[in-house]
Amino acid sequence: MLVHCIQEGWEGRRSKMAKKEFTYRGKTLEELNSMSINDFAELVPARQRRSLKREDTHSQKIFMSKVMEGNNIKTKCRDVIIIPQIVGKNIRVHNGKEFVSVLIQPEMIGHLIGEFVQTRKRVSHHAPGVGATRSSSSLSVR
Repeated sequence: MLVHCIQEGWEGRRSKMAKKEFTYRGKTLEELNSMSINDFAELVPARQRRSLKREDTHSQKIFMSKVMEGNNIKTKCRDVIIIPQIVGKNIRVHNGKEFVSVLIQPEMIGHLIGEFVQTRKRVSHHAPGVGATRSSSSLSVR
């Protein structure tokens, strides 16, 4: 009986909870899209603000023009700050060896593109190789 009442209570809560709308520093995604880059720069932290206010490098200008044209873009430019206009785009970012696909989501706004692509693999060690140590010769070869 108690379990049944508790389950009914949780079902009632789930139906009442609405999906939370995304906001960045109190602004919705639509408001951020309508802002100019200078207005958006006032919302981001100081390091990103300084980078947005300076002139973009040649590679960043090329990247932004390609992003505005299409959806699936390959780039090696990892230092581009994610702005609201590129949310929803699929970008393939180079990690030093290959291009890794990243779907830009609203929660990524204000970060660098390179932050979402790992450049190093996790090291996982296995059993020592033959001749690695004196004790490895006594291990079975299975």
